Amino acid sequence: MTDRLVVVGGDAGGMTAASQARRRVPDTGELEIVAFERGEFTSYSACGIPYLVGDVVHEYGDLVARSPEEHRQRGIDVRTRHEVVGVDLGRRVVHVRDLDGGDEADHGFDQLVLGTGAVPVRPQLDGIDADGVFGVQTLADGIAVRRAVDQDKPARAVVIGSGYVGLEMAEAMTRRGLEVALVEAHEQPMYTLDPDMGALVADALGGVGVKLYLGERATAFETSDGRVRAVVTEQRTLPCDLVVLGLGVAPNSALAIEAGLGVGETGGIMTDERMETTTDGVWAAGDCVETWHRISHRPVAIALGTHANKQGRVVGVNVTDGEATFPGVIGTAVTKVCAHEVARTGLTERETAEAGIDSVAATIEATTRAGYFPGAEQIKVKVVAELGTGQLLGGQIVGKEGAAKRIDVLAAAIWNGMTAEELIGLDVGYAPPFSPLWDPVLTAARKLTDVVGA
Repeated sequence: MTDRLVVVGGDAGGMTAASQARRRVPDTGELEIVAFERGEFTSYSACGIPYLVGDVVHEYGDLVARSPEEHRQRGIDVRTRHEVVGVDLGRRVVHVRDLDGGDEADHGFDQLVLGTGAVPVRPQLDGIDADGVFGVQTLADGIAVRRAVDQDKPARAVVIGSGYVGLEMAEAMTRRGLEVALVEAHEQPMYTLDPDMGALVADALGGVGVKLYLGERATAFETSDGRVRAVVTEQRTLPCDLVVLGLGVAPNSALAIEAGLGVGETGGIMTDERMETTTDGVWAAGDCVETWHRISHRPVAIALGTHANKQGRVVGVNVTDGEATFPGVIGTAVTKVCAHEVARTGLTERETAEAGIDSVAATIEATTRAGYFPGAEQIKVKVVAELGTGQLLGGQIVGKEGAAKRIDVLAAAIWNGMTAEELIGLDVGYAPPFSPLWDPVLTAARKLTDVVGA
């Protein structure tokens, strides 16, 4: 008898699970795989959307790793423009609506994978549904923004929110020649950084002409003839032709909640380390799930494609009688603000306090190459460790070209429970075109050891 695997969601988590399962069981007579996606695209890079808008990437097809037809050729029955609107765990069926034809039908499953992703935060403000106000979550969203910039020729844009998407979209609009204002309710951009590092990001934005309105909250949108004309904050009115919402995302767990699956305190679907939900044979992967932070020892929901793909692989192994586990996260992420690179991993000082961990920190300034070597750029590195033990807890890096990927050294050290003293002895590569004799990460660790026992 053929087993039937149904996948809900056609991007990173769901389609990685489907592809991994098909590689392990290539016989469609042994395992039937059906994937339902409410949009028209599958397996695309959402992280590349700001670069499509900024015309760094010229064609949206370049962001698509595998089209629906390519999945079908590999034995996965992908049905785009089909939305799963209900799950009956007792009957083990999903209720599916054809968004083009309007028909609805039940489809049975032996095993089910939820890869429903995340939904953008969209506050209920007057005028938010006007033309010219864009969220940026799916590839279709990105295409719509790109088309608006290309065709409408807007002169002024307001970006609301300064997380990764907000910053990258501010850069994209700047690249396209728009006058850009950024509104952020916190007192610094990138609240996921400590204030001293966030201040560097603010300087970088200001340096390319982005006008910052920090500590201000958007309260409404002024409109005319159905189009947005201005963003109203608590302090001012900012005229604009286009608005981008970059207020973050939340796990898209509505379908799971309605089905009766367990959902955690973050709003993400609860799974075990094998990515199985609270119901046998029902799995989840990607931005819709809650996972475990290895340093804070708390549940978190962190929307990153790296996590989604790894979780999807784990699901694909396990639904085909293999054995794989997802070991948790430490929140490693990088982004770019024009010429400046920004990276973080583990916990910030603020987050260690929230987790009840006594910590110390050290910050250094250095260069990305040997100081005498052409092209050496400034870099600032901050490392955080547990008071007394020196165990590394987190790191942040802001600098120019060659800065951000150094975070991977810190991520590996934190992941493996190393101390600042052990990091100093790490055998990293050196040559003048790549690093000073003492790499900035090791220099920061040296400074950190001076205060660990304080």
